[in-house]
Amino acid sequence: MTVSGLLASHITSGYGDSLILNDLSLAFPTGRITVIVGANACGKSTLLRSLSRLITPMAGQVLLDGKSVHKTPPKELARTLGLLPQSPTAPEGITVADLVSRGRHPHQAIFSRWSREDEEAVAEALDLMRIADLAERPVDELSGGQRQRVWIAMALAQKTNFLLLDEPTTFLDISHQVEVLDLLSDLNQSRGTTIVMVLHDLNLAARYADFLVAMVKGQIHIAGDPADILTEAMVATVFGQKSRIMTDPTSGRPMMVPIGRHRMREATPSSMQDTTNRLPEEANR
Repeated sequence: MTVSGLLASHITSGYGDSLILNDLSLAFPTGRITVIVGANACGKSTLLRSLSRLITPMAGQVLLDGKSVHKTPPKELARTLGLLPQSPTAPEGITVADLVSRGRHPHQAIFSRWSREDEEAVAEALDLMRIADLAERPVDELSGGQRQRVWIAMALAQKTNFLLLDEPTTFLDISHQVEVLDLLSDLNQSRGTTIVMVLHDLNLAARYADFLVAMVKGQIHIAGDPADILTEAMVATVFGQKSRIMTDPTSGRPMMVPIGRHRMREATPSSMQDTTNRLPEEANR
């Protein structure tokens, strides 16, 4: 029986003699948003790179709808699986429109002409990321946040069923972080796109994830519904951080409050519940 969706099966991956992932297995829920979290150097990016065939596992395999991604022709894979890596680089002097247009390459045959479908996909991606007014600007003249939105637009123009994003909110201020994550949530709901992304902000991860994955030293520590797995014990184990878990009054999702050594006050029952008792009837992401 063919297994649908994206599956990492007993993969061992690394760089040279450095082993990062060791016998890791994980099935990613199809049509949902998976967010991977963990401390620095725990293997989050290595996992994403292995899923996208940028790294060939030393052992095990990555399956997409039952087929090995490492045995699938690159162009065929790119029509189904899109990737936004961490800190991508653009060719010098390339314009925003030209870079976003590269997301359409997997859909074009040799010597094929630029189609109306291609044009519409690029225009839609530019509009969604609110960068249409930057279309003719060279990418290397943009701010870090603007560049990040251009790269995300290129991934959206690719119009794949599966989308992998490594820290897509890097360089973005908080308003643009929320805007991008709202957009990805809309994309998931409207197109049914399966999204797997790495985020550093644990509270944003808990707010937007349907399936939250916490990694420790190249292994899956725990995975599941954020409401079930975002606990004080998990934060202590994964991040080495003392915390309190409360309810986000906006989303109804769990929210982590870190405990530092300074400017602390003893939490009282009333202070812990004053936000949880005023939840909206319908929680929004």
